[in-house]
Amino acid sequence: MVLKGTDKNDIIRIQKYLNGLITLKSRFLQASSTGSFAEGTFYLSRPGKMRIEYDPPVQFLIVADGTWLIYHDKELDQVTHIPLGMTPADILVQDNLSLLSGELVVTKIDRGPGVIGVTIERQDDDGGQLTLIFGDKPLQLKKWIVVDPQGVKTSVSLLSTQRDVTFDPKLFNIKLRPSNKDPGN
Repeated sequence: MVLKGTDKNDIIRIQKYLNGLITLKSRFLQASSTGSFAEGTFYLSRPGKMRIEYDPPVQFLIVADGTWLIYHDKELDQVTHIPLGMTPADILVQDNLSLLSGELVVTKIDRGPGVIGVTIERQDDDGGQLTLIFGDKPLQLKKWIVVDPQGVKTSVSLLSTQRDVTFDPKLFNIKLRPSNKDPGN
């Protein structure tokens, strides 16, 4: 995408906003193109950490600990570790995000009344795409949309967002119950 003056200025504003974001806490509503809906609480602590805590009846917990994106299915008592850098979450938690050069590429910019949307993809990856949607004046992250490699679209809307919140570092750890299958029990 060739950036015009307004596009480049907005990308610089967004990059500055994200790089200035240290902590954030928000309620969220999530909808997927598969028809599923969920809500919960989102925590962000840059660099590297994030927690997506779903409200019941959803039995999932997603935590980024700086190295891994950890997906815990509480119902099945299964944990999956994915290298954080291979996920769209990495874009939100990066220490020094660069949208004008490097491995991330802005592929689309949309504007509406009081809203700016920026679609971001990794330059050499078919791992899907992330669209960040911001309220404008003042700039504030309102929503993101992830399209995974299979084409499933997941939209997460942030509500009642609070910035510069203090978190207990343990919030970004997952404590697992000992398994009943463990011979030591």
